[in-house]
Amino acid sequence: MTDRPTVLFVCVHNAGRSQMAAGWLRHLAGDRVRVFSAGSEPADRVNAVAVRAMAEAGIDIAGAQPAVLATDTVRESDVVVTMGCGDACPVFPGKRYEDWALEDPAGQPIERVRPIRDDIRARVEALVASL
Repeated sequence: MTDRPTVLFVCVHNAGRSQMAAGWLRHLAGDRVRVFSAGSEPADRVNAVAVRAMAEAGIDIAGAQPAVLATDTVRESDVVVTMGCGDACPVFPGKRYEDWALEDPAGQPIERVRPIRDDIRARVEALVASL
């Protein structure tokens, strides 16, 4: 890893879990870490309930845009965190991979998304400590 590690969060639609994780990492690590998020089948927009849940924690992800997972982004990343994207994520030697088993916030009410948000925060805090 370089002095400024790069972390990529990947889920299927890049509309909930990976966007919340990217928001947390940007918030907690600032410019000490480069942050990417992507999806194997990106949605048209970020999940509105995920945006609301993050806003409750003081983090604005409303301007985030789901992006398609690109091989080059994986290649550039030091750490790749997958969240239910299965085999869609390419694997390169020398990269650190983590798979976070998280409930998908899609279609969930805010009461179910808050615990997902909080679980992601705890995982991101541990990730930051390990970088």
